[in-house]
Amino acid sequence: MKRIALFGGSGQTGRQFLDRALENGYLVKALVRNREKLPITHPYLEIVQGDVLHAGEVKANLEGTDLVVSLFGHVKGSPDWLQTEGTRNIVSAMKELGIERIISLSGGGLPFPEKDRPKMADKFIRTIMKLAVPRVLNDAIRHQQVLAESGLQWVIVRGPRLTNTPPKGNYRVGVNASTNISRADLADFILSQVEDQTFIHQMPFVSQ
Repeated sequence: MKRIALFGGSGQTGRQFLDRALENGYLVKALVRNREKLPITHPYLEIVQGDVLHAGEVKANLEGTDLVVSLFGHVKGSPDWLQTEGTRNIVSAMKELGIERIISLSGGGLPFPEKDRPKMADKFIRTIMKLAVPRVLNDAIRHQQVLAESGLQWVIVRGPRLTNTPPKGNYRVGVNASTNISRADLADFILSQVEDQTFIHQMPFVSQ
């Protein structure tokens, strides 16, 4: 069974992913800044205390793993280039340790011109992001550039507005058609990418 290096496991989407990964028998190493934010124990879980902006702590979380799932993102007070710099640290450590695959989460505002056929809902999401949180969108775009130039097998999963509603058990992939998705359903899709290589070097948009 693959061993996953997880970043952002204490966040709302990250916790949904972590629970599903453990339930499905995956071994997980999770980097968290504050252990109190991930108050669980599990025989398949190893918690590493550290910060994604600290290269040595990132490498420690990657050691002995097979692939990376990166779900960390901006919170109040985060540096402007959090996702970019954190992703750089992850990519650098992956290359050093010979790890090839990374699945990263970003917002629906991140463009993918090669495949996108934006509808009104998609244009609305991007307009709101540009106006309300331009630094988050700019950081997402630059983090994508870091992955695109890395030479690694990367997938960037994009989602619209995330909700805490119960999972529906179904969603659309690659069709920019809705402005929301439950975190539970999004986590389910991200977990599916651990084994599925369909979207290597792509940015699937997942919506309800």
